[in-house]
Amino acid sequence: MAPFSAPDSIDYEDGTDETPDSYPSLTSKLEKAIEVTRIGLESYRNPAIMWTGGKDSTLVVYFAREVCDEFDLEMPPVVFIDHFQHFKELHEFVERWTDRWDLELHIASNDDVGAYVEEHGLEPGDEIPIEALSAHNQHHVRDLLEYEEDTFRFLLDTYVGNHLLKTVALNDILEAQAVDGVLSGVRWDEQAARSEETFFSPRHDPDIYPPHDRIQPILPFTERDVWDATWSYMVPEVVEGIDEDSFFPESIDDLPDGVDIEDIPVSPKYFEGFRSLGSEVSTTKDDERPAWLQDLEGTTERAGRAQDKEDLMERLRDLGYM
Repeated sequence: MAPFSAPDSIDYEDGTDETPDSYPSLTSKLEKAIEVTRIGLESYRNPAIMWTGGKDSTLVVYFAREVCDEFDLEMPPVVFIDHFQHFKELHEFVERWTDRWDLELHIASNDDVGAYVEEHGLEPGDEIPIEALSAHNQHHVRDLLEYEEDTFRFLLDTYVGNHLLKTVALNDILEAQAVDGVLSGVRWDEQAARSEETFFSPRHDPDIYPPHDRIQPILPFTERDVWDATWSYMVPEVVEGIDEDSFFPESIDDLPDGVDIEDIPVSPKYFEGFRSLGSEVSTTKDDERPAWLQDLEGTTERAGRAQDKEDLMERLRDLGYM
């Protein structure tokens, strides 16, 4: 593996000791997001965008397209992690907008685990023997995670399951594609584990992950900011027939005549009331209203995702999770 060399233009301290309040208006956050995106796309030799199909990373893809168009840059590929437990609608959304936006899509998955699951007809929550895994996956389980049990559950909201299905899949494709800069939709307000991130965050330890940097344009955005930017900027820019600012539909039926849900770069699951899209198995919703109409300030965004307990998130991020 070639040694990582940080671009001279990167300031790893940018964002230190800042909070969303450091950017008091949506305009200031948008300007910072564009600046960070531009620096990232201009500075790294082989950048890529982590795209989950969720609201945050879709906004990052939109910013990247805008920056590439304005500054005549090459649009980087997008990487989607298939952890085998997505909502079906999320796969369809990613495929549809890959075509609409003419994106170069790379699918990252832990095929070793996937093959075992398919061969044995397993369901989420079923046990998988550690000894049935490849040497590569056993190294992660035994040496990095220091996991001593004989089996692990095929489930995202577990330490081993999340690491193998998401982090290992991500690290493997970063190494295979020689990616040196990863744009992601991480935000400060999502979790305590992410609150001290900077706009350019180093991941340089070769014993844990392929050395690279994380480029994080929307760190200052709150959940409300993401929806405001989505409906006030991204959707009117992308969708013909929606040209008014701050259009916040109350349901799918509220879309203008001639505009279908498939024309909107917003996952249908958000219209159904989900505020965060983890896995079909372990993500729930507490409100039937579209996500942007809910009490975003008074309730927790990711409460419906069982995998996101803080102690688990902290350990997983140390190993390369987003």
